[in-house]
Amino acid sequence: MIDSMKNAFCLKDKVAIITGGDTGIGFGIATAMAEQGANIAIFCRRQDRAEEALQKLAPLGGTYKWYKTDITDYDNCKASVDAVVADFGTVDILVNNGGVAAMGNILEYGEDLKEWFHCIDVDLNGAFRLCYLVGKIMREKGKGKVINVTSNSGEMCNIPSFTPYNVAKAGLNRLTKCLAWEWGPYHINVNAIAPGYTHSNLSSEAPKEVEEMLTRNIPYGRYGEPIEIGALAVYLASEASDIMTGAVLTIDGGYSLAR
Repeated sequence: MIDSMKNAFCLKDKVAIITGGDTGIGFGIATAMAEQGANIAIFCRRQDRAEEALQKLAPLGGTYKWYKTDITDYDNCKASVDAVVADFGTVDILVNNGGVAAMGNILEYGEDLKEWFHCIDVDLNGAFRLCYLVGKIMREKGKGKVINVTSNSGEMCNIPSFTPYNVAKAGLNRLTKCLAWEWGPYHINVNAIAPGYTHSNLSSEAPKEVEEMLTRNIPYGRYGEPIEIGALAVYLASEASDIMTGAVLTIDGGYSLAR
């Protein structure tokens, strides 16, 4: 709890696990938290991108490591969390950012429905696995901050059709609220950030005319930047947000207001 704005957003010496923290929104969050003094543990699968992210963070002066983690594998998640505790001593902040998208008419999926099950397993079940594992550490500490990165798609049928993604993110919004209620007595804050269109590795692959078309429907007139999502994550990770829990905060330039 803060009693003034002095150092209200300071994360000095806090330990943050960030899934998918090697690129895009995840790296924006990692950068913002590192700039406020946090030590960062990146969970991801690709060594090349992880090492590049660590090189970019290095000048900020904290301790930054990566752990090869498949968030659909419980044993792998547990091993990574245990390794963070061994390396850093604890976990103060969990950011569930890792995710995938699945698009297209679901009636055109193959009978194995792999697109559906993979998206749900990564975006919803993956976040739940980490919440379960890290939540136990935070309960023992008597405090902690959990931030789930969802999407404005969790509240609307976005275009083009991303039904599995929309459903997974809606489920993660509800999980956020349920855990906030259940874990409040342990002083564990659980909140969610719901971005809209944001510049990332994924968005850069889309043709320029697609971004121009989508931007015309954003009242503020542009995509978001990963560091802007990071700024909100810093607030939710800091003592400034101690009384906030169970919130899903949309950050999309107004895109969802008329939908």
